[in-house]
Amino acid sequence: MTKKKILFLCTGNSCRSQMAEGWARALKGDVLEAFSAGIETHGLNPNAVRVMKEAGVDISGHRSKNVNELLDAGIEYVVTVCDHAAESCPRFPGKAKVIHHSFQDPPALAKTAKTEEEALGHYRRVRDEIRAFVESLPEALG
Repeated sequence: MTKKKILFLCTGNSCRSQMAEGWARALKGDVLEAFSAGIETHGLNPNAVRVMKEAGVDISGHRSKNVNELLDAGIEYVVTVCDHAAESCPRFPGKAKVIHHSFQDPPALAKTAKTEEEALGHYRRVRDEIRAFVESLPEALG
């Protein structure tokens, strides 16, 4: 069976798309070949790395990638995980199906947190929401 190539796309490829790639590799690596990228590159968010590690998934070796690096990768599915990426998603060569499934932005939510633990709570909640979505794959791709 050939794995489906899936790209998780967000604005900066620092948090949500990285978590999604990590979950897809950990939970669905037998059926999905997962990638992540951003419209821009913002570096890897250390809190995303931290909360994923708490859940048993190490994304510390990931790097922030620009979507242009993957245009020729044979991507079959593009999942935009933020509204900005959905609006800015480039046309992919071939017949990549684009699916939008937005998640809240943990760094933006954490800005109003009064403590580090409260800030990490936002990351953990979004991490768990992304996990639930990835668990529905590949069936949810339609």
